Amino acid sequence: MANTIFVSGATGTVGSEVIKQLIKKGASVRAGVHSEQKAGILKKLGAEVVAVDLNNIKSIQTALTGVEKAFSLSPLVPNLAELGVNFVKAAKIAGVKYIVRASGLGADSPQAITLGKWHREAEKAVETSGIPYTLVRPNSFMQNYVNFAGYTIKTQNAFYFPHGNGTISLIDVRDIAAVVATVLTESGHEGKAYELTGSEAISNYQIAKILSRLTGRAINYVDVPEDTARQSMKDMGTPESIVEALMELAAIIKAGYASAVSPAVKQITGKQPISFEQFAKDYLQFFK
Repeated sequence: MANTIFVSGATGTVGSEVIKQLIKKGASVRAGVHSEQKAGILKKLGAEVVAVDLNNIKSIQTALTGVEKAFSLSPLVPNLAELGVNFVKAAKIAGVKYIVRASGLGADSPQAITLGKWHREAEKAVETSGIPYTLVRPNSFMQNYVNFAGYTIKTQNAFYFPHGNGTISLIDVRDIAAVVATVLTESGHEGKAYELTGSEAISNYQIAKILSRLTGRAINYVDVPEDTARQSMKDMGTPESIVEALMELAAIIKAGYASAVSPAVKQITGKQPISFEQFAKDYLQFFK
């Protein structure tokens, strides 16, 4: 298939939205999925669906055969960096001409936290591959409030994070996808790294006020002690290295180091980033 774009993590929060936006632009999309059981909606959108194991270079190579451009994204697992490196190795063998790699805000910082260091290792593999590339480094997603807090907001009128009063320049995944779809279908972004954030930094207390107003119920933010948050993740079976990486991220947010605002979304897409207020209106069914 000529000019096919491959998207990894195709059933995930970011990957699925990237596919929607690429197809809107008329692109030919091959969707990489861990299991084809969840792939029905992708096929309905018009994507070609292939099973891929990011732990297996040969599997990735097969999925990338005949692909010109690729969006690389690793799930949040202890070997996140290794999966990113595997993707680059497979892309070189398959003859991929351009890679857009999803990373994380602050990955290039000398004081990067563990998650940033993992992302940076994958970035370096892309940078030294000889394949033209673009890096996108988003802040935390607004959709996390659906995926990780939606249930308790609905059932307990509360959500729980160990973030104190720290503010964070959250970004809507739809804006990340808009940037990715743009750089995959336009030239001029090669060799660049874009930090992606929303247009404002807000605290969980402010988020609780927005959700209270929109739902018509009193929604409370509960600032969870670090030890409680750590134990809760362990009780859910989260791997130790992921627990500690997420606690580092929480500490950065609490200290106010995740509040910087970048103009990149507007510069690349021509549109203002989606505000948390608009996000909450669009996803209101998940909070009511």
